[in-house]
Amino acid sequence: MHSATRFLPKASQPKAGVSPMIKQLLSKWPVYQQIKNSSNGNGAESWSDRTRSLQPKTAGAKVARSICPYCAVGCGQMIYHKDGKLVSIEGDPQSPISRGHLCPKGANTLQLHVNPSRMTKVKYRRPYGTKWETISLEKAMDMIADRLWDSRNETFVESKEGDAVMHTKKVAHLGGATLDNEENYLIKKLFGGGLGMVCVSNQARI
Repeated sequence: MHSATRFLPKASQPKAGVSPMIKQLLSKWPVYQQIKNSSNGNGAESWSDRTRSLQPKTAGAKVARSICPYCAVGCGQMIYHKDGKLVSIEGDPQSPISRGHLCPKGANTLQLHVNPSRMTKVKYRRPYGTKWETISLEKAMDMIADRLWDSRNETFVESKEGDAVMHTKKVAHLGGATLDNEENYLIKKLFGGGLGMVCVSNQARI
């Protein structure tokens, strides 16, 4: 059979080569593309069809810039949201403080909002109580205000050694690291000037 084929005209001889289907399969195989292009496999030749179709989880989402709610560094964050839901929270490359970087705690800020274990109601345990009970936010705020006012009145000192002091040292306020200058000013005016509290500080100083 081989000897007969040798004497056939060139047009009649079977054509050697790879079928179109095999060529198509090979063209999608990253290893073949790497060998064909003599590349190192770190570029587009290593992509599969699935890789080429992948999109980031923030695709189509809107972004708002914010500040990390934790420590006093004040790293910038980019809040991605879509259809009224949070999608991702990432570092802001334009922040002069963090330049896109976040610590492990800041990088998990999304969990602060969407974690199913997050408490969304006020829990209160009465004195000598053995279990927690749920109360409304309004009731909790009223309880805090009443106790603050009672503690202030019971410990308020008008004068000491003949000098007017008009203060209390039994109630303190510790501000959060993300409070801005205007908020700290109002806090100082309210607690210092209004209630006479001298123990007023901020997490940023600790």
